[in-house]
Amino acid sequence: MLFDKLRQIEERSNEIARMLSDPAILAQPAEYARLRREHAETVETVERFTEYRKVLKRLGEARHILSEGGDRELVELAQAEVDDLAARQAALEDELKRLLLPRDPNDEKNVFVEIRAGAGGEEAALFATDLARMYTKYAERQRWKIEVMDASMTGTGGFKDVVLFVHGRGAWSRLKFERGVHRVQRVPVTEASGRIHTSTVTVAVLPEAEDVEVKIDDRDLKVDVYRSSGPGGQGVNTTDSAVRITHLPTGLVVTCQDERSQMKNRAKAMRVLKARLLERAQQEQQAAIAADRRSQVGTGERSERIRTYNFPQARVTDHRIGLTLHRLPAVLEGDLDDVIDALTAAEQAERLTRVAS
Repeated sequence: MLFDKLRQIEERSNEIARMLSDPAILAQPAEYARLRREHAETVETVERFTEYRKVLKRLGEARHILSEGGDRELVELAQAEVDDLAARQAALEDELKRLLLPRDPNDEKNVFVEIRAGAGGEEAALFATDLARMYTKYAERQRWKIEVMDASMTGTGGFKDVVLFVHGRGAWSRLKFERGVHRVQRVPVTEASGRIHTSTVTVAVLPEAEDVEVKIDDRDLKVDVYRSSGPGGQGVNTTDSAVRITHLPTGLVVTCQDERSQMKNRAKAMRVLKARLLERAQQEQQAAIAADRRSQVGTGERSERIRTYNFPQARVTDHRIGLTLHRLPAVLEGDLDDVIDALTAAEQAERLTRVAS
């Protein structure tokens, strides 16, 4: 079954490569760009599949030498090669399974990172500033561009809330794991007795929304024409020029009778209908984003946490996967790859388990 899927991807990749050299496709910039993107998504899988088949071929040859026996030195060399190739085969199989997992459509998108002080007052706001700096440093390491979209400060220089826009390839695929409540344990600068306080900051990560496109299918429209009403006299239209358009999927109704021409009234009504559908789609999109934001950050209570930053022990613990690192200063300087790599591996392992079951 794995081989069948990989062969299909290889065949499709080869087909796209042929299409990209077709002058007819070259003359269609949008279609050419779409095919280029699709082809790019298959390249790594095809390369690994090609290597996998070569490994299987060499493994078969080495095992054949072993089965024949003979010269001791040759057999030992063959056994060593079998061991190496078998390990490579297993690694490639794991990688190919990962590559066959459905891609997150948001993976390559830019993101908005919304950081808000939760429980803990001024100390939470100061830690929100620390997290904003951490993500800025991480973005710089990834060669992403980062921009402050909005910010609200406290009197001590902390952030009540701040919104960062991160522009760069793969921003969502890496930063999506930062969603949730981040807990800090440290002695605040305002604490004279040296007592450790626990505060929280909520982080929401939202993929940049694409422009909403409104497409209207003529089959979804009911168009009625009727005689325009007017004040009387010569201004009354004696023909059926007024237009009423009903968009059946949504029930939206638009009428227009300003023009004497039925064609002009219909064109005007369609413009109004498209504007209303656009507004509706944008509202639905914003509602979905707001719901996603609420689901990410919860209430911001101390008990709701995905990660703890413990300053006295210089420790960072991600509670979702039980990962603990004793190098808090480096993490706060943007060295997040070990954490994010571990979270990515855990997510992929979970997805593979679901696919296999």
